[in-house]
Amino acid sequence: MATEGTSGLRSISHAWRALRHRNFQLFFAGQSISLIGTWMTRLATVWLVYHLTHSALMLGVVSFSGNIITFLLAPVAGVLIEGVERRRLIVWTQIAAGLQSLALAVLTLTNVITIHEVIALAALQGLINSFDMPARQSFIVQMVGDREDLSNAIAINSSMVNGARLVGPAIAGFVIALVGTGYCFLIDAMSYIAVVISLLLMRIEIKTVKHPATLLEQLREGWEYVSKFRPTRSILLLFGLVGLMGYPYTVLLPIFATKILHGDATTLGWLTGASGAGAFISAVSLALRKSVLGLGRNLQLAAGIFGAALMLFGLSHQLWSSLLCMLGAGFGMTQCMAIANTLIQTMVPEEKRARVMGYYTMTFFASMPLGSLLAGFLAQQIGAPHTVMITGAFCIAGCIWFAFELPAIRELVRPIYLDLGIIERPPLEAETT
Repeated sequence: MATEGTSGLRSISHAWRALRHRNFQLFFAGQSISLIGTWMTRLATVWLVYHLTHSALMLGVVSFSGNIITFLLAPVAGVLIEGVERRRLIVWTQIAAGLQSLALAVLTLTNVITIHEVIALAALQGLINSFDMPARQSFIVQMVGDREDLSNAIAINSSMVNGARLVGPAIAGFVIALVGTGYCFLIDAMSYIAVVISLLLMRIEIKTVKHPATLLEQLREGWEYVSKFRPTRSILLLFGLVGLMGYPYTVLLPIFATKILHGDATTLGWLTGASGAGAFISAVSLALRKSVLGLGRNLQLAAGIFGAALMLFGLSHQLWSSLLCMLGAGFGMTQCMAIANTLIQTMVPEEKRARVMGYYTMTFFASMPLGSLLAGFLAQQIGAPHTVMITGAFCIAGCIWFAFELPAIRELVRPIYLDLGIIERPPLEAETT
């Protein structure tokens, strides 16, 4: 019994191994606070847009306006990031994001906000994200300093995001009901102070890469790696499909909360919180893993779980069953996002990391705005329930397609995993190499 207890404690300790690095501890502390504010703003923005317009299409338009900017700029940003100190860049992007939230707060609290200003500020956030996301994703490996802890750091980062996604919307729902949306934006603006302080306290060895090639040549190099290396291409295609057809369900949640479930902002908070709970469970399950082996199969299954949860959500008219569906949707969606991130960052050479993560960011932000517009248009034509059922079916189709890709992906990834020591070389092979 003592041995079993010791083994369990070791498993729990192993799940947080990336936190032994001081820089990552600081990042974890600062981001945990800031991300709660971020998720409060996301829910408050959706509620504000629906309150201003009562239009499913406008929910999609606002999401599109911010994400399309990131989609267009992320690959270029990925190239530029490789030539600058990433921590300094992230400090400035976080300051800019805090000011954007502060502008939303002031406009909302003074009752002068219009839908046009919401769209403009969403576009500004998209510009900030185009540099912030690839910089932050490629900065993780610098914070942990040990490539063996990279997958765990990504899983812990995902746990942070989704822990905040569980807490933030629930808080936002109550704040909106008590004092209004403007205070959600104000809390978010103040929360950025924590992450900026954590970044400034880090001790980082400055690593920048100066390429003799031109911007276009570096873009082409990154694109050739992403498009011609089958594992990366297939993972990004599935990730893009899930983002395009699945993720936009979030912009339709106000319709489900009010029209289908006959609730209010608190109901929206519960739905978003349930999705966040599933996402948090998903992230913790990934943190408990000791290796990236088998994640390809998990990625395929996650797409299927996500699709099935969305289809069932479209059929639900009760709060309890809708919350269960959101739990499954959050679990499946987070598995897809975190596993795709982990697999790509594990495979990619260091000198291409920022560029490849730029294309990862582009895929994420290409699928989201287009999917948001599509979801908003379909919801206007056939209703929100039928829309999420159709998009869920596409996620299940992606799951089936990826099952046929897996054997070829495993063959191509095997040499990389052997070189990294993730797979042990057979004795005979070790003697001959």
